[in-house]
Amino acid sequence: MDWDALFQAASSSALIAWAALILLPRWSVLVRTLRYGLLSALALLYVTLIFGYFFSIDGGGFNSIAEVRALFASDPVLIAGWVHYLAFDLFVGLWIAERADAIGFSRLLQAPILAGTFMFGPLGLLLFHAVLAAGRAGRRAAFQGDHQ
Repeated sequence: MDWDALFQAASSSALIAWAALILLPRWSVLVRTLRYGLLSALALLYVTLIFGYFFSIDGGGFNSIAEVRALFASDPVLIAGWVHYLAFDLFVGLWIAERADAIGFSRLLQAPILAGTFMFGPLGLLLFHAVLAAGRAGRRAAFQGDHQ
């Protein structure tokens, strides 16, 4: 197996998906393709790699940093870990985009949140929750100001 080619294919497909999510209109066919097509493909790749290689790594596990290091010293398990990140970050990005659209966030406001999710996963989620909290606080302050 050409592990570098598999890594590149997974990474490139995720990059294209993120570019589409951030830059293109949120057509239902696009969202469904990302959710059920690409995310399913990434999940299938992850499962295949995990069940094919994870349990064969001597000294590998999750009980210590040394065991995790042993796991990630294996190219197929390292790629599985990478694909795990790609899939979950994209899932969270789709979730953020759909909620932001429903709330009425502008795409300009969404772009840095989604870019943060793409590059740093939980940072984008934190930004989204911070923007939501700031919006709620602003609405409460406006409401209280109107009723004094």
